[in-house]
Amino acid sequence: MTPSHADRLSSLIIETLERTAQRGVIVSGWGGLGSGPLPSTIFHVRDVPHEWLFPRMRAIVHHGGSGTTGAALRSGVPSVVVPLSFDQPYWGRRVAALGVGTEPIPRLKLTTDRLVAAINRAIGDEGLCARAAQLGAALRAEHGVETAVEVVESVEGRG
Repeated sequence: MTPSHADRLSSLIIETLERTAQRGVIVSGWGGLGSGPLPSTIFHVRDVPHEWLFPRMRAIVHHGGSGTTGAALRSGVPSVVVPLSFDQPYWGRRVAALGVGTEPIPRLKLTTDRLVAAINRAIGDEGLCARAAQLGAALRAEHGVETAVEVVESVEGRG
């Protein structure tokens, strides 16, 4: 997603990571995040496969799009959702309701203090971390696409 004022959002991210003593990966996509100078503790990429990156994280801060949320849930890592629009507020609420992430922080209400608190909870709440890991394992054990293909093919064969 393309946020307005990417430079200010990048500064907020840098300050948040410094205050939480965490390293970070900024995936800019189309948004232009992280385009300025970054400390050595923050790595910037334009794009990276979520399925590869997310399991390597302690927490995932993301916009809450359905695909990104699905990848975050499968990873088994807690989420902090910062929704911008469309279906993202729904997915942020759903992640929190499942107990696998913090309450969403709407983009217009995002502050360094709020993001610091959310990240600290995501990495420090043992129950939240355990629920995220359990849900991730359950989702990875499903073979939804293969099962759907089998069902469709079995119905086609009867036609």
